[in-house]
Amino acid sequence: MQGSPTHSDVVILGAGFSGICAAIKLLEAGRRNFIILEKSTALGGTWRDNVYPGCACDLPTHLYSFSFAQHPGWTHTYASQPDILAYLQRLVTRYGVEQHIQYNTAVTKAVWDDSAGFWRLSTDDGRHFVGRVVIAATGALHVPKMPVIDGLESFAGSVFHTSRWKHDVDLVGRRVGVIGTGASAIQVIPAIAPVVKSLVVFQRSPPWVLPRKDRVIPAPYRQALAWLPPLNHIVHIVQYWRAESIALGFTVKPKLMGRGQKQSARFLASVVKDRHVREKLTPMYTMGCKRLMRSDDFYPVFTRDNVELVTEPIVAVRPAGIVTADGRERPLDVIIAATGFKPFDISASIHIEGRDGRVLAEEWRSGPQAFQGVAIAGFPNLFLLMGPNTGLGHNSVLFMIEAQVRYILQCLHWIDSPRVDGTHRAPSRTASVEVRDDVQRAFNERLQRKFNRSVWKSDGSVWQLPCRSWYVHESGRHHVIWPSFATSYWWAMRAPKREDFLVGSGD
Repeated sequence: MQGSPTHSDVVILGAGFSGICAAIKLLEAGRRNFIILEKSTALGGTWRDNVYPGCACDLPTHLYSFSFAQHPGWTHTYASQPDILAYLQRLVTRYGVEQHIQYNTAVTKAVWDDSAGFWRLSTDDGRHFVGRVVIAATGALHVPKMPVIDGLESFAGSVFHTSRWKHDVDLVGRRVGVIGTGASAIQVIPAIAPVVKSLVVFQRSPPWVLPRKDRVIPAPYRQALAWLPPLNHIVHIVQYWRAESIALGFTVKPKLMGRGQKQSARFLASVVKDRHVREKLTPMYTMGCKRLMRSDDFYPVFTRDNVELVTEPIVAVRPAGIVTADGRERPLDVIIAATGFKPFDISASIHIEGRDGRVLAEEWRSGPQAFQGVAIAGFPNLFLLMGPNTGLGHNSVLFMIEAQVRYILQCLHWIDSPRVDGTHRAPSRTASVEVRDDVQRAFNERLQRKFNRSVWKSDGSVWQLPCRSWYVHESGRHHVIWPSFATSYWWAMRAPKREDFLVGSGD
């Protein structure tokens, strides 16, 4: 142990979009006795970690700012990683959040002390923290998922995940292999193809891709948005409802996705003339089952002489390259894993014990689940941001985050009045709040049934092929996507119902 623990009313885990939003709203509510524990040396979460070539938002730019802090100065219709990170940094300065962030603080364990009514947290370097309330804002996609391939550790060249990009590895003139064709891959592949000697793309299943039509936003237009904030707000609303309309096909009538599939097929045919390559790039599942991609330059990559698309399964990695099921070994100097993350599961990185010794990792063995994505039965005063089933395949997660933060702050009113002295003194024994077991169970049963009429239906139908994607836990439970409109989530999160929770009084 290194000294006595640091005490706070609220402990926020993570300084990405979720954690920063929670901090801003705590400050606006007069709650200043909180701390943000950030594992890294800087803020930003996924927009700090993902610095691979070509990294950018795959949603229209104006959807990727908070409603209370809309940014008129985006330079492109799809913002780049540096621009998004700069936006977050400006928010922290503008709202005075920086003084509440403690960097280089990786929490590894959180245990609920029922007799005292607070959480005890431990870090990887032996420090300890105490908080009445913990808000887990660790992000939905932050634990890289490396592929499990025989012999990967024997590879003689460099191997790294897209979210752990090695900038000291020069790709110019090298033989590079990229494993995966998901959201990060379709940005990385076009960015590096012009500089590498050869690029082999190992694809398990192709994505549906629509043209992004990215363009520079003219300076006069940006100035108009800055001078007329209502105009900026209107642009935000228009883009929101345009994106929201896609959920009709995702969640109510999947047949509507046929139109988008035809558009994608036409786009592919207009770019890739080789019939065999087109067949490899044509998905065999309903659009939306896996994340819908937008890119102007992904398909053109496969017309380059130095790019090869491989669909045979990888069976092994050897010191000099990758071996596929057809027995062929392709020599490589660098292997880049664009293989995604362990999604929506805080228990993958932090050991969490709740009431009566309940361990979150054990509770979630059949897949992460929570109530409204924010509260977990048996874990008092613990709230999640971007928890299970709060991801979106069509709209902005920032909208979801704002709804969650507003909901959580209302729950905090049940615990006690805010402390505004700004000190980190030991919290007194106060009330606790946790969702009821039966309420959480009923909510998740209803939620899982909604998937039966969506594009994420796992057993298919007469016209719809079964959906297999990372949205689904190996147990078969859908634990990533919210199976409805973002607006319906906002409506459900207007205010917590006291009868859904157990609220214990303090001493």
